[in-house]
Amino acid sequence: MRDRRPTGDSKRSNGRAGRTADSSAAESDNRSPHRERSGASNLIEGKHAVLEALESNIPIKTLLLQSPLEPTEDLKRIQSLAEQAGIPMKTLPRARLDTLSLRGAHQGVMAKIAPFSYRNIESIIDSCAGTGEALIVVLDHITDMGNFGAIIRTAEVVGASGIVIPNRRSVEVGADTYKTSAGAVSRMPIAQVPNLAHALELMKEAGFWVAGASEKADEECWDAPLSGRIALVMGSEGEGLSRLTLESCDLLVSLPQRGTIGSLNVAQAMTALSYEWMRQSRALSNASSTTGEEF
Repeated sequence: MRDRRPTGDSKRSNGRAGRTADSSAAESDNRSPHRERSGASNLIEGKHAVLEALESNIPIKTLLLQSPLEPTEDLKRIQSLAEQAGIPMKTLPRARLDTLSLRGAHQGVMAKIAPFSYRNIESIIDSCAGTGEALIVVLDHITDMGNFGAIIRTAEVVGASGIVIPNRRSVEVGADTYKTSAGAVSRMPIAQVPNLAHALELMKEAGFWVAGASEKADEECWDAPLSGRIALVMGSEGEGLSRLTLESCDLLVSLPQRGTIGSLNVAQAMTALSYEWMRQSRALSNASSTTGEEF
């Protein structure tokens, strides 16, 4: 069985920066105010968006309707679905909806979603107790909602046990997350924590290696030990991993690159690294089954 954590020089090296495709170089992501905003809205705006939310079983708490409002077919469908689901409907003057709207395009229809039920970090760790392979994705102050949704979707697809985010200066689960994650947020345990470094220590105690995606990596992901129990840490767009998070990492990894463009964005890099975890874990499992040895 391999040691749980690399030691000495193999733990982390800043020797070769290399050309990477990691989370620290998502600087080319769109810089619009909406995409940079870290807070999450709990309101869905517009007839089509609300109708899609109702048809997708997104947990809506209250339906807000403008009064008066022309009874179109879409509106009748929205009201019918809300009644069937037992969702309360409240009428408000247009001026009030305008005040609540973030985009100014509510079309007289808005839906307030129920607060997301975050898990605690201990429950996520307990869900994958033991020595078997497991992946926990840790996001170090990601602020882009589109990236957040894509990361949640990938995490669900590869079978990650959960996602951990800080409770300050970070994305949160809001109305947009259900759409950007293609509904995967409803199936993915997510924990909000006050201290990422402490959360990573808890994972280490449970047998996880902490692997950070960084331009400071000494190893490319193909050569790094990413099989088994991995806490994969992705840094914020533009800033990368924070100093305290870097110090908590057992190893740093980058993606191999042949082209000249700086890097992939954080969601794309997380996807590539997650599949490398899956590939290595599968290879290790197959080797163990063939030789009968314990790894």
